[in-house]
Amino acid sequence: MNSRQRTIAFLDGEAVDRIPVVHFGFWKETLLKWAREGHISREEAQDWSDSNEIDDVISARLGFDYDWAPAFDPGHYLRPFFEERVVRELPDGSRHFQNREGVIELEVPGAVSIRSEIKHLLVDRESWEDLYRWRFEWDPDRVGEAPIRIGDRTLPFGQGGAEALNQWDPDRPMGLACGSFIGWVRNMLGVEGLSYLTVDEPELVEEIINTNAALSLRCLEETLSQSDKFDYGHFWEDICFNMGPLVNPAFFKEKVAPWYRKTSELLARHGIRYISVDCDGCIDALVPIWLESGINVMFPIEVGTWNASIAPWQEAYGSALKGVGGVRKSVFSRDQAAVDEEIERLKPLIAHGGYIPCPDHRIPPDAKWELVQYYTERLRGLAV
Repeated sequence: MNSRQRTIAFLDGEAVDRIPVVHFGFWKETLLKWAREGHISREEAQDWSDSNEIDDVISARLGFDYDWAPAFDPGHYLRPFFEERVVRELPDGSRHFQNREGVIELEVPGAVSIRSEIKHLLVDRESWEDLYRWRFEWDPDRVGEAPIRIGDRTLPFGQGGAEALNQWDPDRPMGLACGSFIGWVRNMLGVEGLSYLTVDEPELVEEIINTNAALSLRCLEETLSQSDKFDYGHFWEDICFNMGPLVNPAFFKEKVAPWYRKTSELLARHGIRYISVDCDGCIDALVPIWLESGINVMFPIEVGTWNASIAPWQEAYGSALKGVGGVRKSVFSRDQAAVDEEIERLKPLIAHGGYIPCPDHRIPPDAKWELVQYYTERLRGLAV
């Protein structure tokens, strides 16, 4: 069986030769460390990105089948993006930097963590109308002529759609990026801005959500009218933290969930039965809303300090709920005994069905190359 056949059959609960062995990428610092140790070249470390040719090479050396997260992106979201530029240089060498979403961030030399947000350009109705709303307007060029990104490759869609899609490895499952109905909104507004506007100007927040989601749905309709190659849909949201959602679940269910339902119905009409959502943090309060809306694969199931697991979700909501993730990536910094213990913890979850183990985020810089290889060897040897 190839990876595509194995993955779909495994999620369907059918017999497979072995479990799929997948990952969720690496921190750049991890790859640079492995380059210093001689496992990969520095060029490979520098040029890696999700699902590019180098990712395939490194994945194979480590024993992984493929990276789950990358998906075929039909170009929804801001068009054009904001200019990335330095806004202010500070005496200590740090600087204020405007990212492509119009957010001013603090960039500190040598820092690898998520940047602090200094200022957001989207703050009210006026800034929405002047700076953002027009960037969500639909026109055929978005999908017809605009480039499509597969990993770090940029390919034409439109008339060349078949050619572009044919460059995807047919032996691995192909995801279709469905957008982000609230995560992108949170990015543009910031957590504080979203929180205040939800109370002060709820009609504006709803308009932003609807404008963004309607564009994504239109891009998906156009893409699916030109191709039937997709195996699953994939959302990015990141709308939770270690204590739960960053938005009120009631608001989420009323304003956001209907767009998931419209998307899942569209994908179902094209034979796509699995839709995953990438959301970090403690997602328990949102899981039933996603499932009711047609999102049936949770990813990456961050274990964290709150010990997330697919087990209680499947117990509560049944076998329709699937999952990819849930592996404590911290074991890769320890020893083989720690990896063995983690795999023993996962065995009952795997045996239950509908669950593909995957490191619960990017593999971190303290990971040992040999332990990651040991982990993949153990997974490949599990009886299914």
